[in-house]
Amino acid sequence: MRRTVFNEDHEAFRATIRDFIAAEVAPVYDAWEDAGHPPRDFYNKLGELGVFGITVPEEYGGAGETSFKYQVVISEECARAGVSFGGYAVHVNLVLPYLLKYGSEEQKKRWLPAFVSGDMMTAIAMTEPGTGSDLAGVQTTARLDGDHYILNGAKTFITGGVLADRVLVVARTSPATPENRRTGLSILAVDTKSEGYAVGRKLEKIGLRSSDTAELSFSDVRVPVEDLLGEEGRGFEYLTHNLAEERLGIAVSSYASAAAAVEFARRYVKERTVFGKSVASFQNTKFVLAECATEVEAAQSMVDRATEALDAGELTPADAARAKLFCTEVQARVVDKCLQLHGGYGYILEYPIARLYADARVTRIYGGTSEVLKTIIAKDLGV
Repeated sequence: MRRTVFNEDHEAFRATIRDFIAAEVAPVYDAWEDAGHPPRDFYNKLGELGVFGITVPEEYGGAGETSFKYQVVISEECARAGVSFGGYAVHVNLVLPYLLKYGSEEQKKRWLPAFVSGDMMTAIAMTEPGTGSDLAGVQTTARLDGDHYILNGAKTFITGGVLADRVLVVARTSPATPENRRTGLSILAVDTKSEGYAVGRKLEKIGLRSSDTAELSFSDVRVPVEDLLGEEGRGFEYLTHNLAEERLGIAVSSYASAAAAVEFARRYVKERTVFGKSVASFQNTKFVLAECATEVEAAQSMVDRATEALDAGELTPADAARAKLFCTEVQARVVDKCLQLHGGYGYILEYPIARLYADARVTRIYGGTSEVLKTIIAKDLGV
């Protein structure tokens, strides 16, 4: 079916991203995976390319675009090449919306130019060893002491946490009440060079190995009050506000991964021979690829509709949950089937399908587990 979601500007941007990946990422990507993250100066290259500032207003050094479609293009092109941009997605898709919506004018002037250039990389620290999806159970505390907060606690599974220069830390600034466990949470934008701030283990993951994931700890870290994001005690409200965009971002990358898997498998089966015939000539191969291509088409349609809704300010939490649930399940099925078509080579990491398979598993966990999403969708249905 003809796709109508992109215009000429988006396609010109796609060509730029594709050329950039071919020149700057694909030739060295194996080294990134071995190191666990890209080299720090790669983020300055992304800054020079302008991708960090697409939706940042011009007065802070950005391009002033409002559409999410440019992020869709980047996800599709990374998947097409079987690579990632490390901590890029967290920096732009998770952290930036908080800075734009809840940052004061002073904070935006102070942080956004460096955000856009890549001189200041960011991450967000919500999850704790004992909380998982239960944000209301956050134990990290920030006690007001004059013109500083005193931050104590620990976070885990923090994507981009190794190289980040500033981290949005969710902390409890006042106790929860029996009536509402969600009260008393605030967001502090913490300078990672602060005394008492420590990066613990760089966690070794099954997949997404070019994206650094770390444990963080805070021991009497002094955070200036001017680094409080938004208002004290409204952190939970702020966090839920951005969930729809975050979940759509995961849906997009999941659909793009599935689409890439089909293309990798299609090429492989046409080149590979078994019993004197190409693997593509067998009926089973044709049927599997047909099934996968059809599921990808459905996922693409859902992503495109959700992207249009987000740009129009109409994407609901339930619809974002539907998009993430469906696209991540499609990704799991399609990537698995496409790996099977590769036979034993599908299990070898030099083939991109193996990376896609390892990277796919987490999408049904982070950004809200599939089980959490089902409860949201069910509530929307009135059951």
